[in-house]
Formats: sequence, structure tokens, C-alpha cells
Amino acid sequence: MNELSIRKDYLNTPITSVYFGGGTPSQLTLVEVELIFNSIYNNFNVNEGIEVTFEANPDDLTLEYLKGLKSLGVNRLSIGIQSFREQDLKSMNRAHSIKQAFDCLGFAENAGFSHISIDLIYGIQGLTNHEWVNQLNTTKKLPIDHLSCYSLTVEPKTPLAKAIEKGKMEAISEDQSADQFEILQNWALENGFEHYEISNLAKEGGIAQHNSAYWKGASYLGIGPSAHSFNGISRSVNVPNNTKYIRAVEAQIPEMELEEINTDIRFNELVLTGLRTKWGVQKVELIKLGKKYVQHFQQKSLVYREMKKMIETDSAFILPTNAWLNADGIAGKLFI
Repeated sequence: MNELSIRKDYLNTPITSVYFGGGTPSQLTLVEVELIFNSIYNNFNVNEGIEVTFEANPDDLTLEYLKGLKSLGVNRLSIGIQSFREQDLKSMNRAHSIKQAFDCLGFAENAGFSHISIDLIYGIQGLTNHEWVNQLNTTKKLPIDHLSCYSLTVEPKTPLAKAIEKGKMEAISEDQSADQFEILQNWALENGFEHYEISNLAKEGGIAQHNSAYWKGASYLGIGPSAHSFNGISRSVNVPNNTKYIRAVEAQIPEMELEEINTDIRFNELVLTGLRTKWGVQKVELIKLGKKYVQHFQQKSLVYREMKKMIETDSAFILPTNAWLNADGIAGKLFI
């Protein structure tokens, strides 16, 4: 709460969304959540009817806790289910069971939540294409309006990385991940989900407003250790060490790294995030950066437009969905 008070002047626009995440906010008590809410409303100009998302693990959620969150103003849940196969949960060291996943979704519906997102992971060793379709089909029976689907990645020095190094598990197959991403795209078209960002799909009215604002380059304030913030001019990253963070906040001098965002960086970020979404790179945003950047983008993107890997509309440059797997690579070729 102290950091919220210290940085109340960081943003010069009203708050349009709040996101509890970046860790395990479902470990907070309802009293602690209420204190945070009070601090937000006391220190910032908050629009009415904003989206308030709360990340949670299935094993943390009870009906009583969810009713409490709802009464405090949380109106959207993002639940880290990851998989509906017990063997996958064990391999990823997840604490919850499949039963807990289904139970918490039932609790969320009973508590009155109409906006619920779940995470699923594909590209997992042993997950066949048929089983991936079954995973997706399982969601059709659930009270959700949003899906976040990610390809399994192997981070260095993790138990998964060590198991692969020792030959106890097979390496991740890029071909398998690509096939299952294509299955996801086709399934979404057939089942009423709009694939609006590479990793995110939503039913009508279910698009995540907070994340969408980030992809569109809006300003945001992050609170807590390692939290990132952006105000349109600079980016800041809080110190990751918990002890150092607490001491700095208590001293009223948050410890952070600052990075000035020059126009080149802004252009590169616009391209990187825009090409990941259905909205693409907006021409009006390129024009705001200046003629130099419009010309650079037009020139560098010509080859992709000629190859039909990029579509130019009256308002934007958009990647067709069959090029989304290459979005980051294409963006990199367009950087200044």
C-alpha cells in the first residue's frame, strides 16, 4: 500500500483496469485485498465499472473466498489450470488436482463471476494432438469466456530442464507445438472463440481489457518487487529482492531501474506487440512517431506484404493468423 501512495502521481490518466497478478495473489486474505483496494481508490482517479482481474491457483479458491472477492469489486478471474490431465500437472509441479480445477470453476460460477479465464499449456511431452483437442473440448462445458493458451517452454535450471538434460524426459518438439497451435486456431473458429492475440482467445464480450491496453501501448503502473511500469516516457522496474524492496518503500524512496523510452524503442515495441494481435500495427500510431518510422515500416514490410504474410488495411498492418507463429521473427526483421 505504501508504494501506491508514493507513486500516486506516476500516471496522469484515470485508472481503467486493475490486475492482481505477477505472483500468487490468491494467497492474500480478503482483509489484505480490501486494504489494497482502499489504497487504489484513495490515491488514484478510478473510472466507474472498470475491469478488475484476480489471478488465482485452483487449490486456493473456496466458495467463501470467491464471494468475498466479488463483494470487494473483483469482476474477472484468471485461473491457472494449465491442464486437465493429472500427469501433466505432476510433471509441471502443480499443487492442484483436476478435481480442484473443476471445483473452483463451479465455485466461481456460484459466486457470480461471469468473466472467467483459464490457462492451458500445449506442446507438453506425451500430449497427442487428439488429447489436445480433448483438452480444448473440455472447456466447452465450463463457465468461462476467455482462454489463454501457451506453448510449454523450458527455462534454464528448472527441474524440467534438468530432467531433459539427464534424458529422463524428451525435449520439447517445435513441430508438435506448431501443430497444436494450428489445432487451437481451428478449434477457436469452430467454437465461438475469437483468437485476438497469439496466446489469447475470447468469447464475445470476454476480451481482457487490461492486457489489451498493454498490447496497445497504454501506460500502466506495477506495484511490488520486480514490477514493471510504463508512463509513455520511461519504463521502470522495481528491485526484485523482497528485503530491499520493503526497506526502500519504508524509506519512501522506491528502488528501481529506469529506462528512457526513445522513439526507436517505442517503434520497435509498437511493432512487436501490434503484430501479435488482431488489431495489428495501427497506422495512426506510426504517424505519431514521425515520417521516418512510417517510411521505414513501409519499406521493410513490403516483402511480407508481397508474400501475403502481412495484410494492409485502411487503418493497420496485420498478420494473417497463419503467420502468427512467426510474428516475433517478422517483427524482429522490421525493427529499426
